[in-house]
Amino acid sequence: MDSAIARYIFEKMYAIRVFEEKVEVLFAKGVLPGFVHLYTGQEACAAGVCANLGPEDYITSTHRGHGHCIAKGGRLDRMMAELFAKKTGYNHGKGGSMHIAATEIGILGANGITAGGLPIAVGAGLTSMMLKLGRVAVAFVGDGATNQGTFHESVNLAAAFKIPVIFAVENNQYGVGTRFADVSNGIDIVKRAEGYGIPGVMADGMDVVSVYKAAQEAILYARAGNGPTIIEMKTWRYKMHFQGEPATYRSKDEETDWLKKDPIEIAKTRLKALGLLNDTILNEIEANVQKELERAVEFARNSPDPMPEDALTDLFA
Repeated sequence: MDSAIARYIFEKMYAIRVFEEKVEVLFAKGVLPGFVHLYTGQEACAAGVCANLGPEDYITSTHRGHGHCIAKGGRLDRMMAELFAKKTGYNHGKGGSMHIAATEIGILGANGITAGGLPIAVGAGLTSMMLKLGRVAVAFVGDGATNQGTFHESVNLAAAFKIPVIFAVENNQYGVGTRFADVSNGIDIVKRAEGYGIPGVMADGMDVVSVYKAAQEAILYARAGNGPTIIEMKTWRYKMHFQGEPATYRSKDEETDWLKKDPIEIAKTRLKALGLLNDTILNEIEANVQKELERAVEFARNSPDPMPEDALTDLFA
């Protein structure tokens, strides 16, 4: 990691954090339609992985996808406009929070279906392999997705044909309100890699340096034609599954322990200790991102609504 990558990483992490905090406020005011599932607390996962990708590489995302899209290079103004259901959003107001896609920068879509992005990522990786494009695909999934049949089918196919896919599992401990340990046999998800004959790597999902290194190794491995890797990132969502959900299933002690591991503060400490960033640069990044966010909200508020006839555009059939 060099100083340019460190700057990119922190900029994306901070942008995700303040974007989600603003979305939380706007949703509470009734400004945004639909549901929102906030990524707050998981910033190190998206930023650490995507810092190893180029714009030509692919990602698939989840219902909790704002962070992945921003980390992959999504613009805050077009992201915010999509949440406002405006014509200037990435999907012209038709996708909303859970279905943002931007194929021009490799974002093949967030997905409201649990594990729905996995076969799409495998397909993208297979395309790259067959056409010799040299690209990799990353499937971001939560712990709940790993108990879906789609997970087994996707990992098995990628392993069998050495498809360049990274299965980036963000284990935030809960699938909606169900603790992962209550519906699995107590093993780490990463251990499942052994059953497919592929590498499995555990990363600290609250430490962006740990995630970056794990993703770097897996992505280089895939680019070299060796096939997929499962990365498990132990992390924590600071908010409930969706905004407005009662906070009834997580203990106060558990929350207190995890909230001490703020990935933003850990990133500052780690990147400064490595001599890659200093307080002056960090303050500059934060100020610039805050201004960008203000412009994004203004852009979204002032953007036109889609017209009824727009419903029939951008359709495949």
